[in-house]
Amino acid sequence: MNQMSYVPQQPPPLPSLPATFSGARSEFFRLVSRGAAIELITLGFYRFWLATDIRRHLWVNTAVDGDAAEYTGRGKELLIGFLFAMAILVPIYLAYFLITVEAERFKAFASVPLLISFYAFGQFAIYRARRYRLTRTVWRGIRFWMDGSGWAYAGRAMLWTLLAVVTLGIAWPWRTAALERYKMRHSHYGNLQGDFEGRGWELFKQVWYLWLIAPFAMVLFPLYPFVYAQLKAVEWRWWVSGIRFGGVRLDSTLPNSAFYGLYWKIIGWMMLLVVVFVLYVVGAFALVATLLGGGTGAKQMQAVANHIGLLVPLGIGYVAIILAANVVMRLYLVRDVWATVLASVQVHGIEAMADVAAKGDLASALGEGFADGLDVAGF
Repeated sequence: MNQMSYVPQQPPPLPSLPATFSGARSEFFRLVSRGAAIELITLGFYRFWLATDIRRHLWVNTAVDGDAAEYTGRGKELLIGFLFAMAILVPIYLAYFLITVEAERFKAFASVPLLISFYAFGQFAIYRARRYRLTRTVWRGIRFWMDGSGWAYAGRAMLWTLLAVVTLGIAWPWRTAALERYKMRHSHYGNLQGDFEGRGWELFKQVWYLWLIAPFAMVLFPLYPFVYAQLKAVEWRWWVSGIRFGGVRLDSTLPNSAFYGLYWKIIGWMMLLVVVFVLYVVGAFALVATLLGGGTGAKQMQAVANHIGLLVPLGIGYVAIILAANVVMRLYLVRDVWATVLASVQVHGIEAMADVAAKGDLASALGEGFADGLDVAGF
C-alpha cells in the first residue's frame, strides 16, 4: 500500500465581524454639556480634559469581537504639550504680525512665505497629533503606535496641495490617497504594520459629479448640505474600506445618504442658537437702556452700547453661545458620525491579530499642542 503523506489542514478563516458602538447618546450629551459649562468657568482651559474624556468615551464604547478599545491619554499631557507649543508659536505669531505690517507698508508680499510656512507647520502638527492619539490607543492589551517623519508628511502635503490647486481640485482625491497611504504605512498595531489600499481614482469616480454640482449648491443653499453630506459619506466609506493591518482589513457599507439628517439637524440648531443670541442681545440692550433712562436719541443709544453693564453680559453671552454651538457640533459631528460610521464597518481576518507582539513607544503631546495652537486639531 502506498502511504499517503499527511498535509495539515489550514483552519478556515473566521467570518467577518461587525464593529460596534455602545455609548449612550444621553451620556455623551451630559459629558459635553458639563464640559462646556466648566470651559466657561475656566476660560477654556478645561478643553484639554474634555477632549480626553470625549476620546475615552468613544474608544471604550467601540468594540470588535467583544473587546473594547482603551484610550490612555491624559488632559495634563495635552495642557503641557499646548504650553510648550505656545512657547514656540507665540514668537512666530508676533514675528508674522510685524512682518505683515511692514509688508503692507511697502506694498510687498513678504508675508506670503510665512503663510506657506504656517500651512506646512499645520500639516506637521496634524501628523504628530495623530501619532500621539495612536500611541494612546490600546486594544487587547496591545498598543497602536506610529513612526515616520512629520516633516516628510508636511512636504508631501505641500506638493499635493499645490497640484490640487493647479488642477482646480481635481487632484484632491489622489492627494488624500497618497497622504493616507503614508500615514497608514507608518502606523502599527504591535508588530503588525498598517497599510492603505484606497486609490485616488476610486474616490474620484464616486465624487466627480459633486465637483460639478458644488458651484450651484453654494448658490442654492438648500442643496449644499446634501452635497457636502454625501461627499463626507463617500470619503468615510472609501477611507474605512482602504485600511489594512497585516491580514486584517476593514470594509464599510455606509450609504451616501448617511449624514443628510445629521447636517440638517446641525443647521437647525445653529439657526435656533442665533435666534436665541439675538433675543438675548436685544433684551440686554433694552434692560440697560431702561436702567440708564434719559430718552431714546442717538447719544443715549451710544451710551448704552458702550456701557460696561451691557458689554460684560454680551461677552458672557457670546462665549456661552459659542460653547453651546460646540456642544451641538460635538454631539452630531463627533459622536453621531462616529456611531453611524461604525455601524457600517465589518472587520475581516481578525485572526491575524491573535499572535501580535507588543512594540512601539509613547509619543509626546507636543504635536497635539501644535495642532491645538494652529486650530487643526481633531479626534
